[in-house]
Amino acid sequence: MITSLSIKNYALIEKLSIDFSKGFSIITGETGAGKSIILGALGLVLGKRADLTSLKNKEEKCIIEAHFEISKYNLQPFFESNDLDYEADTIIRREILPSGKSRAFVNDSPVNLQELQELSLLLIDIHSQHQTQELSEEKVQFEIIDAIANNIDSILEYQSLLKSYKSDKSKLNLLLKKQAESYKEQEYNTFLLNELVESNLKSGEQEVLESDYEKLNNVEIIKESIDKSLAIANEEQIGVMPNLKEIKVSLQKIATYSTEYSSLLERITSLTIEFDDISDELNRCADKLFNDPEQLELISQKLQLIYNLQKKHQVSTVDELLEIQTKLENSVLELGNLEQEIASLTNSIQEKTATLDNLSKEIHDKRVKAVPVLSDQLVSILETLGMPNVRFKMDINPTMTYFENGKDELQFLFSANKGTDFGLLKKVASGGEMSRIMLAVKAILAQYSKLPTLIFDEIDSGVSGEIANGMGEIMKEMSQTMQIFAITHLPQIAAKGTAHFKVSKATVGEDTLSELRLLSNEERVVEIAQMLSGTVVSDSALNHAKALLN
Repeated sequence: MITSLSIKNYALIEKLSIDFSKGFSIITGETGAGKSIILGALGLVLGKRADLTSLKNKEEKCIIEAHFEISKYNLQPFFESNDLDYEADTIIRREILPSGKSRAFVNDSPVNLQELQELSLLLIDIHSQHQTQELSEEKVQFEIIDAIANNIDSILEYQSLLKSYKSDKSKLNLLLKKQAESYKEQEYNTFLLNELVESNLKSGEQEVLESDYEKLNNVEIIKESIDKSLAIANEEQIGVMPNLKEIKVSLQKIATYSTEYSSLLERITSLTIEFDDISDELNRCADKLFNDPEQLELISQKLQLIYNLQKKHQVSTVDELLEIQTKLENSVLELGNLEQEIASLTNSIQEKTATLDNLSKEIHDKRVKAVPVLSDQLVSILETLGMPNVRFKMDINPTMTYFENGKDELQFLFSANKGTDFGLLKKVASGGEMSRIMLAVKAILAQYSKLPTLIFDEIDSGVSGEIANGMGEIMKEMSQTMQIFAITHLPQIAAKGTAHFKVSKATVGEDTLSELRLLSNEERVVEIAQMLSGTVVSDSALNHAKALLN
């Protein structure tokens, strides 16, 4: 429960510090006095977004701090999972700097707004008139039924599985689309792959084939040139080789006379050996030369095949063709892997579908059992609030659709009077009836939740007299097990509180300030009397106020 709230430099509040007690606390004040400011400040502590308009003095920072006694509410797991220090007296502080930046702390550890909002859901429920209208929404109606049905854990498990199921479905759809596109390309890719495989290409063979082709295609010219070269080299009288040998013999005769001549002899000897080797190589080339039209044709066909493939695939080398062949082989393998992945995802989806169906059936069955419990309790409470003929009809119908909270659709029907047909709550219930129904719902839910604090912000809209008295009794009863605040304009409700706070607004010089203070017993009598009769308090109003308080 909240034990204290301090506010500095927020809206019309310059500085405020107030302590709260357990039980049933009342907050009253004239319209515009600042009750919404108090709730706004508390909202900032609980994680709502802020801006510079929140600052009273734009040159100073705004600080809002709230203390919560949480020892009885088993919140240690939340603090551990968010790496926060757990304290029985937990302090939440929110700061808004003049720059517009905002900071939040839990027990002096910085937290982000999402963490703060998650913690606030475990601490306080602020119920406003706007939330009363939400009662007509199917989502909220399901939340009420599920709280009574003890479905929360099952729904969390269902939602986690549903998220995984939707992820699998999304992946499967992408894979199926990819598979369909792959099938369209597969036939052509297979044709291209077979064409390359059958070509039996080898790295570097194009250069060899082109060389062999040139040799075979020009065999006569090559043979003529080699034969001529051999003739010049080896002609007995005028050939290069005989002349080199004669030069060598001549130099041998004078080599001993000078290093210069011996060097020349070495060089001519080396040249003779090299030329002799060239001559031998020419002979070998001549021996290998033969006219083979069939081989020439085979080489020509293979080269033409390579050229055609290069043109088709827009490349210039055999190595690039081999890379394309590898890619085509991989694409065929990928299609096989794709089919395996699709099969695996399909099996996963089938398993999750079965589990989701079982969970949704379990959720449905528990809802069906909870409906008469909720209906009976609502009727019982509302009979005390001036609705003796109220009836509810809640039809829970299973569907084939996976919703966020199961597979059910809900019709929450309502009839306030005898002889009137059931109708949708949002269409047939008046504002006053909705306020009473919402209070009844909160009273019932209080039995099933361990929420420390509940704040009713003018839930008494549209009611008065004995109905208001009954609503006050219900809130008072709820305060036996939780901390209750009621912001109200009705004296019948205000008189039920164990503590009474008043919000007021005053002009100080050129400034307007709001304050919140705890009323004494005497001040409380006057406040309730003013709520009964207006600004001028009569003796009868004072006596009536005392009677209400007693």
